[in-house]
Order: sequence, then C-alpha cells, then structure tokens
Amino acid sequence: MIEGKAVPLAMDDVDTDQIIPAEFLKLLSRKGLGRYLFYRWRFDEQGRERGDFILCDERFKGAKILLAGRNFGIGSSRENAVWALVDFGIEAVVAPSFGDIFYGNAVKSFLACIRLPEADVRSLQKKAETGALNLRVDLPAQELTSDDGLRIKFAMEEHVKEKLINREADIDLTLDDVAAISEYEARRPKYLAPHLDRMAPS
Repeated sequence: MIEGKAVPLAMDDVDTDQIIPAEFLKLLSRKGLGRYLFYRWRFDEQGRERGDFILCDERFKGAKILLAGRNFGIGSSRENAVWALVDFGIEAVVAPSFGDIFYGNAVKSFLACIRLPEADVRSLQKKAETGALNLRVDLPAQELTSDDGLRIKFAMEEHVKEKLINREADIDLTLDDVAAISEYEARRPKYLAPHLDRMAPS
C-alpha cells in the first residue's frame, strides 16, 4: 500500500532531461539526487528556489504521489530520472501513459507507475490543486482510493505488480532459480564454452 499526499504536474510529454538535467548525471550516488529533481523548474540560474513551481509550494511538501500528464518520462534512458524521483520521496506516479524505458527503470527501482484514463488523471489533478488530496494505491487490489470515497481500478502487469509488492530486484529473481542454474552448469558440455572453464575457480 502506498499512501500519501498527491501533487499535480499537469504537463504532457515531460522528458527525462526535464526530470533531471544532463549536467547532474555525473553524480555517482543515488542518494541526494532528489535535490536536482526538475531542477530547471524548481531553481533559477542562481540556484534559488522559484516560488511558482508546484513542488516549491509548501502545501505539497512531503507529497508521495505525483499526478502527471501523458507520456511522462519520455526521452533518454537515464535511470537517474527515476532515482531522483525516489530520492525526493515520490513513491508512485499516476499518468495516462509513460515512456517505455522510464517505465522499465521505475519497476527496477520500485517506483510504482499507475496508468489511468486521461479523464481520471485530469480529475485527480484538479482535486489535488488544493494541496489536501491524499490517495492510497493498493497494489494487490490494483485500486486507487481517496478519503472522499473515490475508487478507481487500474491495470498492471502481473510480474510488475509482484516485483513492486515483494521489492524483488532482477538479481533476486535470478537467484531464486539458483538450483536450476547449477543443474544446467553441471550438464553443460564443457567444449561449448572453454573460456568459462578456464575462468572457473580450481
């Protein structure tokens, strides 16, 4: 269950360079990347916080759910865009559609991307403008609810849902099948990969 304040970002086609500009990609740690989220919109050329951007509004401090527009996360494949959102405290993004690579990166970092019809997203954005809309994303039930009785079902790929619920990284899923991997290695003809045999520990 993901629960928290919703913040509306009523913009379509937000790309990964707008989510985190390229000059911050040289940072090697995920920790602290939230400082640079939507940097050009949040800060002026002197690095001072702008007062006219939604995430600078005190009413939305601590928001966990971002209500975005169509095609959120299009553009380059930078994982840093997802990392910046997560480090900032965003746990779910609700939008009509997402960039494919961004969506895949989000799953790997356990950022829930919820697809809803555009009319529903626009309605939620309107309600959220007051800074008082709290939403709950129930992943097992695939349902989004609010305190005022709103209830919206959403579709999600089963393997994506399981990854988000169990917080399983790809390597975890691979290690779940370590017995099968060992069995394959035991019966693998050695001559097919002699370079691997040479690398094997003695």
